[in-house]
Amino acid sequence: MSAVNEKLIRDVVSEVLGRLNGAMTLPAPAAPASACSCGDKYVNLATGGSLAAASGRHGVFSDANAACAAAHEGFLQLRQKGIAARSKVIEIVKTMAEANAVEWGRIELEETKIGRLDHKIAKLQIIKLVPGVEWLRPDARSGDHGITLEEYTPFGVVAAITPSTHSIPTLSGNIVNIVAAGNGVVFNAHPSAAKCAAMAVREYNKAIERETGIRNLITIIETPTLDSFKAICSHEAVRLLCVTGGPMVVKAAMQTGKRAICAGPGNPPVFVDDTCCPARAAKAIIQGAAFDNNLLCIGEKEVFVLDQVADKLMQRMSENGAVKLDPAQLDRLTKAAFTFKEGQGGGCGHAMTNKEFIGKDPAVLAKAAGVDLKPDTQLLFAETDANHPFVQEEQMMPMLPIVRVKSVEEGIERSLQAEHNYKHTAIIHSHDVENITAMARALDTTLFVKNGPSPAGLGLGGEGYLSFSIATPTGEGITNPRTFTRVRRCVMVDNLRIY
Repeated sequence: MSAVNEKLIRDVVSEVLGRLNGAMTLPAPAAPASACSCGDKYVNLATGGSLAAASGRHGVFSDANAACAAAHEGFLQLRQKGIAARSKVIEIVKTMAEANAVEWGRIELEETKIGRLDHKIAKLQIIKLVPGVEWLRPDARSGDHGITLEEYTPFGVVAAITPSTHSIPTLSGNIVNIVAAGNGVVFNAHPSAAKCAAMAVREYNKAIERETGIRNLITIIETPTLDSFKAICSHEAVRLLCVTGGPMVVKAAMQTGKRAICAGPGNPPVFVDDTCCPARAAKAIIQGAAFDNNLLCIGEKEVFVLDQVADKLMQRMSENGAVKLDPAQLDRLTKAAFTFKEGQGGGCGHAMTNKEFIGKDPAVLAKAAGVDLKPDTQLLFAETDANHPFVQEEQMMPMLPIVRVKSVEEGIERSLQAEHNYKHTAIIHSHDVENITAMARALDTTLFVKNGPSPAGLGLGGEGYLSFSIATPTGEGITNPRTFTRVRRCVMVDNLRIY
């Protein structure tokens, strides 16, 4: 790890190894829930004992080097058994994720205490939309001088860092993509979601070994620490890194000297012009921003709307389950939801998000604002200026700032500034092709959603495929099995061309 800046690694601790709970170690794991009763052969098979198995048992390790070595052995077993075994593993993971969605969603919510149970469940039910081995079609060329075949082949072992916001879903989707490509994988989960991640790895491995005979294809560190992060990144068996997290861990991964596929932060803006359908736009904005209490990195985080349609948009939002805060209520919530450096007024760059509000229900935010909510309220919103902390920070709360703008040009410019050049996600509601094109070119984001909720960018309500790791800093985009492969070329000179 000499290539890694030690100070940077130390800085990662506060974000990756305790951003939500500030802990370097984890409490003793809780007892597992009873088995799922759906009758499928891939349901949760956990029986008695702790959620984390004994070190090295069913892929759960206390030592990072041992976990990497075991994942390498798992990779060698997978390579011997071929593509059929990859397909079987993918079937197991997708089936188990859906069959255990209710129970595993509850376990994750109880551990992390962020998000919504119905959406935790939904994120596991949609793992079936993650692509598999069918994406790895070889490419061939033939001509007068023979034939060339290019194939997508595995790296070996991929190290994956997963977040607390979508722990089991990200882990499961990563497994599908990485194993479809023929690799083994070792995980270092966020400490705030380490127990549920280890539980899922344990159950996946039990089913994989039972159905294919492959042991430890998926491994994980039982108690993730700074040292385990460093050990995984430096292990010789690890050939590729996949990081889903904040800017500090992304920066650290990119300085390890190994190739890193990094899914970093986002602050997706929404622009609404006067050609849109306000009712449709309002429903889509609420659907995206309210999902899992706005924990999704692609979720709508701030709205810029032309002044002439702003009142109508906000009226439609109120009619569809969102509640508007008045200026005094917004001020109370802002003071509770953010910490400001002494002497600063809370402008751009000076606010720190209060972790006690991240991913919490609207009722929690409303209480801080002094508002009583109906039980079915999905989202809070309020008018702000463009420099408000709710606009400038990736705050991950079900509270959406609405900013009036006087022109399309101003709306696009404000959106560009608020997105902070993350090149992650942007949304527009417009029926003007020129406005849509202008925003797409100006923001240059990985995902650009037009006239729909943000999850449509992942194939949920739109066309496409799913992944919970969206590699924006390193440019791979929405990860898929090809992301985790090497391209190898085999050339036969002057032969094998049959015509």
